[in-house]
Amino acid sequence: MSYISLNLSFLIAAVKKAGNTLIRDFNEIEKLQTSLRGHADFAKAAEDRMNKILRIELQKGRPEYAFVSGNGPLPEGPCFAVAPLDGTLNFMHGIPYFAVSVAIIENGNVTAGVIYNPATSDLFFAERGSGAFKEGYRNHERLRVSGRKELKDALLASADASLSTLVTATRNMGALSLDMAMLASGKVDALVSQNNSIETFAAGLLLIKESGGYVYEYDQKDIRTDNQSLILTSGNIVAGNAEIAPKLFANIHN
Repeated sequence: MSYISLNLSFLIAAVKKAGNTLIRDFNEIEKLQTSLRGHADFAKAAEDRMNKILRIELQKGRPEYAFVSGNGPLPEGPCFAVAPLDGTLNFMHGIPYFAVSVAIIENGNVTAGVIYNPATSDLFFAERGSGAFKEGYRNHERLRVSGRKELKDALLASADASLSTLVTATRNMGALSLDMAMLASGKVDALVSQNNSIETFAAGLLLIKESGGYVYEYDQKDIRTDNQSLILTSGNIVAGNAEIAPKLFANIHN
């Protein structure tokens, strides 16, 4: 990508501004000498602050866009799917694996998305038809899914222990948006996750598609077709590269 579009520049600026607040809170939570309940309250307050900042910044640039959350019918017009803090439990325990995730959805398809981990400064972005990238200092790194072909050799991001016999290993890392970015980056080979809110995976869905991956709705009938609207409204995901994804889907439904 020789340039970053206005849409992506706008999203990136919003998540970075909000992320500055989140990293200050993350640094502070490690100093707390209170109960677990106190940590939980602090994390909730941090998430609420993030949500407020993000919504203000996004509405400044696109006041006509709606905000969508949970699951269900999508608005007819363009909308934002915003996860101010994906990986709350990691954040609460001082584990630097959490993210801010923002996506634009239009006509049932994700058209732009950004995933940002302010603890590590890793930022991933994608725009429909233009590829997926990780931000670099001078050049942005083009993302590609892994080239593994056999399901038995795959590293699977999933909390479902029953799938462990199908693959070489499973990992449940606690932040779906970042797990999806890891799949798009070729760090993990496949992903299965169910009952997710749209804001936590919309940007990741686009990253995977734009890095050459495949994403299926967990129970869709025809995996020859791309049906983003179905995935967005169900929150049930099976994903991987062109070789691994269909094999994983077939094994799940055997």
